[in-house]
Amino acid sequence: MQEYNNVSVLIIGAGPAGLATAITLKKQKPDLDIVVIDKAAGPGNHNLSGAVLEPKAIAKLMDPIDPNWAESDEAKGVLLSKVNKDDVMFLLGNKLAFPIEIAIKMAKAFRLAFGQMAHSGDYICSVSKLAAWLSKVAVSLGVEVLYGFAAEDILWDESEHIATGIKLVDQGLDKEGQKQSNYLAGETITAKTVIIAEGCDGLLAEKFIQKAQLIRQGNQLYSIGVKELIKVSDEQYQKFSSGRVVHAMGYPIWTPAIGPSMFGGGIMYPMGDNHIAVGMIVGLDFKYCDFNPQDALTRFKGHKFVKQFIEGGTITEAGAKMIPEGGLYAIPRCPETNVIGRSNVMLLGDSAGFVNMCKIKGLHNAIESGIAAANAVANGLDAPKGLARIYTKYLEDAGVLKEMTSAKNFRQTVAKFGPLIGMPLSVLGGWLPKFNIEPDYKEISTAKYRLRPSVKFDKDAFTAVAATEHREEEPCHLLIGDETTCKETCLGKYGAPCITFCPAGVYEDIQGQPKPANPSNCLHCKTCQRKCPYDNIRWTVPEPTGGPRYKTM
Repeated sequence: MQEYNNVSVLIIGAGPAGLATAITLKKQKPDLDIVVIDKAAGPGNHNLSGAVLEPKAIAKLMDPIDPNWAESDEAKGVLLSKVNKDDVMFLLGNKLAFPIEIAIKMAKAFRLAFGQMAHSGDYICSVSKLAAWLSKVAVSLGVEVLYGFAAEDILWDESEHIATGIKLVDQGLDKEGQKQSNYLAGETITAKTVIIAEGCDGLLAEKFIQKAQLIRQGNQLYSIGVKELIKVSDEQYQKFSSGRVVHAMGYPIWTPAIGPSMFGGGIMYPMGDNHIAVGMIVGLDFKYCDFNPQDALTRFKGHKFVKQFIEGGTITEAGAKMIPEGGLYAIPRCPETNVIGRSNVMLLGDSAGFVNMCKIKGLHNAIESGIAAANAVANGLDAPKGLARIYTKYLEDAGVLKEMTSAKNFRQTVAKFGPLIGMPLSVLGGWLPKFNIEPDYKEISTAKYRLRPSVKFDKDAFTAVAATEHREEEPCHLLIGDETTCKETCLGKYGAPCITFCPAGVYEDIQGQPKPANPSNCLHCKTCQRKCPYDNIRWTVPEPTGGPRYKTM
C-alpha cells in the first residue's frame, strides 16, 4: 500500500458508480493517478440489486472505451437480456394475481410520475457481475483497483473546508480491542480529490456529511431488500421466459388481511442458466415489532403465481441490502451553495441517495453520477475546492436531478398516507407539499404481523449461501449504545425487533440481554442501525475482506 499513500484521485467503493468514475476519468486523463479501494474481498462481492439497468447509462459509459462493447462475450454475460415482457401484478391473497401494467402504461402516456415504472427495453443484469466486469475494464485502462481496504474515517480540514484523505481501519485486534501479534495500524491515504461511492448508508459518507455540515431537507428513508437466486427446471425456466420481469404489489405486505400498512413488493427476474431471482422489498417504516422481511419473502414464494415457476428449485445464492428511498429531499447538500458534496468531495450513487422510487431503480443514476464526477475532476483539476459545484452542474446536465425531481414526493406520500391511498395519490407528487416524515425507526409499534409462516425462516442457510464471513477474533463491529435500554425497555415492550428483522441472525437474546452474538454473520445491510426502535445500534466498519461474497447477485 506504500506506493498509494498519496494520490490525486481516491475513490471509495468499487461498485458501478465508483468504477464509472474511474473508467471515464482515466479515459480522459490517462496520466492521472486514480486509485479505487473497496472493503470487499474481491470484485462484486458486496454488490447486490434487482437489477434492471437502463441501456442509455451503460452505453454512455462504455461507448468511448469500445463502440462494439455490447458484442463482447463479457458484456453478454453481464447484461443477460433485454426486457420484452414487463409484468406488474397485484396479488390478492395467496392465490389470485391481477395484471395492472395497463395502469402503468396509462400513467406513462399521460406523463405521470408513476408511469416511470415501465422497464421494457432495459437490461436484466447481475450487479455483482457488472461490478466485476467494470473493475476489469478499469484495470485494463490503468486504474489501480484495490480490494480488501476498508476506510474508517475521512480526514477533514475544518479551517480550509476540504478533505485531505482517509484513514483505513486498524487490523489485528482481538474481541476486546487488544493488539494481537498480527496487528496493523490503519494507514492514512492522502488525496487531492475524494470520491465517495460506497453504497447505501455508507459509514464514510455519513461521517463526511457530519464533518462538512451538509444538510438534508428531509430524512433519508430506507427499504430492506432480501433476495434469493433459485435454480429451477428447464420446463419452469422456459415457462417464465428469458426476457420477463415481474414486479408485484399487495400480498403479503399490504392486503385486506393485515391492512395497507407496508410499502414494497416482490420481484422476479430470469438470471440465465435456469436461475430465477426472487426477492422482497419492504419499507423500513413498517410498524410490526415481530416482522421479518424474509417471512414476507417466504409468503411471496408460496403464492400460486410465483410458486409455479420455482417450486422444487434450489437456492444457490442469497443476500440482503438497504435501498435509500428519501429521494430529492434526502440528498445531502452544502447549505451555503446547495451543491451536492463540498469542496473536493463528491457523493455518488446510493451514497448520495440517487434512487428513483417511481422507477424502483437507481443503477443508471449511479453510473451517470460516476460519469459526472469524472467530468468534474477532468475539468476542475486546478480548482479542487470547486469540484462539488462543477459535479452538481454535470448532474443537472445529465438529467439526474431532473429525474429525481420528478419523483421528489413519491416515497413521502406513501409514508404519509399508506400504500392504498399514497400510491394513487403519488401521481400528484409534483403539486403536493413536502411532507416531514419521521425516521424509519420511529414507526415501530407493538402490533404483530399476522402472516408469519408457521415454519421459522432458516437464516443460517440464507447466510451460508451468501458466503458471508468475518475473522472470528476481530472486535464486534456492531455497537450497542446503551445495553440497559435493550434489556429493560426494548425487550419487554417490542421483543427486541433486531433479533427478528436482521436477515443474517446476528442478534440473539442472551439470558435476557439482546446482543450482536453472531457478528461474523453480518451481511453489511445496516438495517439494524436504521430500524432499532431506540436508535441504539451503530454499524462500524469491520476488518477488510469481511462480509458477503456475492457472485451473481
